[in-house]
Amino acid sequence: MVARLSLIRRYAILGFIIVGYIIFQFTRQHPDVGRMSQKEGLRANSSQFTLEGEPFRILGGSIHYFRVPRAYWEDRLLKMRACGVNTLTTYVPWNLHEPERGVFNFQDQLDLKAYISLAAELGLWVILRPGPYICAEWDLGGLPSWLLRDPDMKLRTTYPGFTEAVDSFFDQLIPRVAPYQYSKGGPIIAVQVENKYGSYAKDVEYMPYIKEALLSRGIEELLLTSDNQDGRNLGGVNGALETINFQKLSPEGFKYLDAIQPQKPKMVMEYWSGWFDLWGDLHHVFAAEDMVAIVTEILKQDASINLYMFHGGTNFGFMNGAFAIATPMPKPMVTSYDYDAPLSEAGDYTTKYTLLRNVLSRYHSEKLPEVPSLQARRVYEPVIIQKHLSLWESLQFTEKPLKSEKPVNMENLPVNNNNGQSNGYTLYETIIHSGGLLNSMNNVRDRALVFVDKLFVGVLDYKMLECALPDGKGERTLSLLVENSGRLNYGKLLDEQRKGLVGDIELNNTPLRDFIIHSLDMKPGFVNRLSASGQWNSVFQKPSFPGFFHGKLYVGGHPRDTFIRLPGWSKGVVFINGQNLGRHWSMGPQQTLYLPAPWLNRGNNQVVVFEEQETDGKIQFASEPDLGMTVDVQ
Repeated sequence: MVARLSLIRRYAILGFIIVGYIIFQFTRQHPDVGRMSQKEGLRANSSQFTLEGEPFRILGGSIHYFRVPRAYWEDRLLKMRACGVNTLTTYVPWNLHEPERGVFNFQDQLDLKAYISLAAELGLWVILRPGPYICAEWDLGGLPSWLLRDPDMKLRTTYPGFTEAVDSFFDQLIPRVAPYQYSKGGPIIAVQVENKYGSYAKDVEYMPYIKEALLSRGIEELLLTSDNQDGRNLGGVNGALETINFQKLSPEGFKYLDAIQPQKPKMVMEYWSGWFDLWGDLHHVFAAEDMVAIVTEILKQDASINLYMFHGGTNFGFMNGAFAIATPMPKPMVTSYDYDAPLSEAGDYTTKYTLLRNVLSRYHSEKLPEVPSLQARRVYEPVIIQKHLSLWESLQFTEKPLKSEKPVNMENLPVNNNNGQSNGYTLYETIIHSGGLLNSMNNVRDRALVFVDKLFVGVLDYKMLECALPDGKGERTLSLLVENSGRLNYGKLLDEQRKGLVGDIELNNTPLRDFIIHSLDMKPGFVNRLSASGQWNSVFQKPSFPGFFHGKLYVGGHPRDTFIRLPGWSKGVVFINGQNLGRHWSMGPQQTLYLPAPWLNRGNNQVVVFEEQETDGKIQFASEPDLGMTVDVQ
C-alpha cells in the first residue's frame, strides 16, 4: 500500500513537471502573450484613435531590425523610447527572409519575433509593415530577385506566379507574428496592407488580395494603408484606414483624409525626417528646426505621426536600392542609411533628437525615461595589407561556371540551388579574334569593367555604351565584370530589374557568343574560403586589379565602434570576419563605412577588401563618420 502511494506521488510530481514544462515552453515562445491587458485594441472609430478604450495618439518611429546589428537593437529602442516615441514601426524584408524559394530564415539578425518581443519589454507598441513590397531604399523594394527568373513575372499584381510566392511567404511569416498581436496579449496594434501601392496601381484586385492574405492567416488588428501624394487616390482598400506620407507640410494631405474618412483619425505614416543619399550626389540634410516645426504643427492638428526614419542604420552588404524617377539611368543608394535622422547611423544623438524629445515630452503625462549613454568609439591603428589575390585567382572558390552561347542575366544563372544570383558581381568571358568597337547595346546592368587578356581597357554603363578594344593577334579573352549596383526600390519599372548582361553585346556590329559565366555574389562562405586559403600572394608582388586584399585588425581589450576610411582606394566592398559591411566608392558622397563593435573580436580580425582599380595598401579608421558635402533636401 505504501509502495502504491509512493508511486502515485511520483506520477503526480511527474505530471506537474510535464505541465510546468509545457507552460514554460509556450511562454518562452510567446513571451508577450498575457503581458498587456486584454482591453479593446487600437480603434479608428472617431476623430481620435483609441487604445484600451482611451484616446491614444501614435507617436511612432521607424527602426529596421535588418539595418541594425542585433546586439544594438535594445540600445536603439531604448534611445527611441527615451525620446518620447510610444510606437515602433518596422518593415519586413522578404528578400532576406526567403533568399531562395522555399528556404526561410528567421534566425539571428532576422529574428523578427525577438525584435517584437524586445519592443514590448521596453514598453513600445508595434505597427508591423509586412509588405510584401516595402520600398525602403532596399534592393527591389524587398522583393526576392528569384521572382525575376520568370520572364513573364508581373510584380505587385495578382499574376499567379507572384501570388503563389506571396502566399508561400505569408504562410511562414504571419503565423510567426500573429501571436504578438494586441488581441493575443502582444504589442502589435496595427498592420499595414502592402506599401505605397497608389504609386504603382497596376491591378485593382491586388490590394484586396493582400488584405485577405493577412486576414485569412490570423491578422486581427487595425489595418492601415500608406501612400505618397502622387498615389493617395489609388492606394486604399476597403476596411483599412488610409494614411499619408510627406516631409513638407501641405494642407491638401489632411484635407484629402478628412474628405474620404470623415470623423476618422488622421495619421502621417511616414514623416520623412531626412532623406537618402545616392552615389555621385551630395549628402542630404533637413534642418532640425524645420523638421521639429512641422512635427509640432502635425501634432497640433490632432494627427498621429510616425518618423521615417527615427534611426536609419546601414545598408549592409549589397542590399541598397536605386533611384530613377526623373531619368532612365538609375543611381544606386550609398551604404549608409543615416538618413539625417534624429538618431545617427551609429546611434548618436543629434540636434533633431534633442528638439524632438522636447516636443514629444509634452504629450506624456509622466516624465520621459533618462537618455541612455552613448557607445564608446575607438580609432584603431591602420591595417596594413599583407596579401592579395587577383579576381581570376579567386574564381576557384566560386560555384561551377556556366557555359552559354548567349549572355544570361544573373537571376537566371543556375547557381544557389537554381535560384539564380541576387547580388554582387558576375564575370562574363568569351574569345575574340580582333580589336574594334565594343557596343553594350545598353544591356549592361549596371556597370561593367572591360578587360582584354586581363588588362583593363574601359568601363561600360548607362552613359558609356561603347568601348574601344585594342588590336591584337590570335585568340584573346574578353572579360566583362558586371556589377549589380542595386535594383530600383520604387516606381513602375520593378519588373525590369534583372541584372548582369540582359541581352547581346556586339563587337564590330556582331553579337558575341560562347560565354563562360562566373557568379561572384561574395557570400560569407566564399569570403571565408578565400580568407582561409593558402593561395594568397605577398604584397611584395605587384597586385593586379580587380582583386582581393587581406589584412588583420588587432583589437586589444573590448571591441568598440569605429569607422573605416579608404582614402587611397577607388571602389569595392569591405568584409570584416566574413561580414559584408557594404560598398565603398571614392566618388562619394560617403567616405567612411560604419564598423559596429559586435562584429569585431578581441585579438585578430580578418579584413578583406575587394577593390576594382586602386589601393595604397592601408585601411584607416576614424571616430566620426564622413558622409560627404551636404545639400538641403528640396
